[in-house]
Amino acid sequence: MVVGTVLAELTGTSRRTLSRALHVASGVVLAVVAVELLPESLGGAAPPWAVVLGLCLGGAFYILLEWLIERSAGGEESAGAWMIYTAVAVDLFSDGLMIGVGSVLSLQLALLLGLGQSMADLPEGFATAANFKNKGQPRGRRLLVAASLILPSLAGASLGYWLLRDRSEALQLTALAFTAGILLIAAVEEMLKQAHEVAEDTRLSAAFLIGGFSLFTIFASYFDS
Repeated sequence: MVVGTVLAELTGTSRRTLSRALHVASGVVLAVVAVELLPESLGGAAPPWAVVLGLCLGGAFYILLEWLIERSAGGEESAGAWMIYTAVAVDLFSDGLMIGVGSVLSLQLALLLGLGQSMADLPEGFATAANFKNKGQPRGRRLLVAASLILPSLAGASLGYWLLRDRSEALQLTALAFTAGILLIAAVEEMLKQAHEVAEDTRLSAAFLIGGFSLFTIFASYFDS
């Protein structure tokens, strides 16, 4: 995330570049849901109804969070950059959660998950910093926002390890489904929406979307194996 932020600060962040970065980040988040979270949730001891309930509750939580941020920010347009930040923070929280739960099983597994997620999170860091830059936020605030992104990862890892390690597998998997519901709406309703608003969509934009999805999928496949 920090590398992506530095790239956004050092390079030009045109509206087209920002749109493409958001398409890549959306593809990554959708892949997290489709390749890791939902298959993991549905393939374990949790009953399907609990997984679906967790998914729906996660979506409802994000909708409520979006409403609260829009009210505090003074409108949907002002809240846009903060909703992108929220989506990325939630993604990082889910990364930490997976790493925390994985570390209960194996430190090597947790390390591999962390390395794979780090590579996939680079475009999200770029998109977050570029979006705040595009919204006219001062550099000091942008750097402070970037530095704060370590907190969701640590919180997720702590929660996954200390609170979920002694719980039932069904509860752990339902928590993953809850995170998947948040990320699903964040990617489709916020990241892609912002990407289409900052620049006109093109066929190449779709290529960046599938590229982000493929990037995470290839890393997840190799690290899982």
